[in-house]
Amino acid sequence: MNHLMIDLETMGNKPAAPIVAIGAVFFDPKSGELGAEFYVAVNLASAMDQGATPDGDTILWWLKQSAEARAAICTDDTRSITFALSELSSFISRNSDNPRYLKVWGNGANFDNVILRSAYERAGQTCPWQFWNDSDVRTMVLLGKQLGFDPKRDMPFDGVAHNALADARHQVKYVSAIWQRLLHTSAE
Repeated sequence: MNHLMIDLETMGNKPAAPIVAIGAVFFDPKSGELGAEFYVAVNLASAMDQGATPDGDTILWWLKQSAEARAAICTDDTRSITFALSELSSFISRNSDNPRYLKVWGNGANFDNVILRSAYERAGQTCPWQFWNDSDVRTMVLLGKQLGFDPKRDMPFDGVAHNALADARHQVKYVSAIWQRLLHTSAE
């Protein structure tokens, strides 16, 4: 599989936002098949120690989320951002057909992938995929709506919302559904 969906939970919405959880799942958009999965809760202080900057609005937003969503980022077994990024790189290396061609999907061209790339830079590590392979979930949603499919309305969420791995799985479901509709439409 050469597509990877990434979802982050962060304490900000700018490139320097501190990451508090990383969820990732390999997938095949043609079939919707899920592959290997990755999840790690990240120690907030470790991200801030490297210069990541939280913002108050995002912290307040988190305080309003479900107890289950908040518990996922407030566990006692969080890992340092340096360790989490290294583990994500190893996960990608182990499970990608060829990391050079890996398409990495994030929910917004300027959110998940950019924040992760910034975190890799602050940690002094190399981002394990090429920037030109960044792919945008929001663009797919826009295309889906043009085809009469609105995933926010038409596809029920399974799991705890704002858990990075549950969000990544859900995004795979609707990106794959839109991908398949696009292929079907082009074949007609």
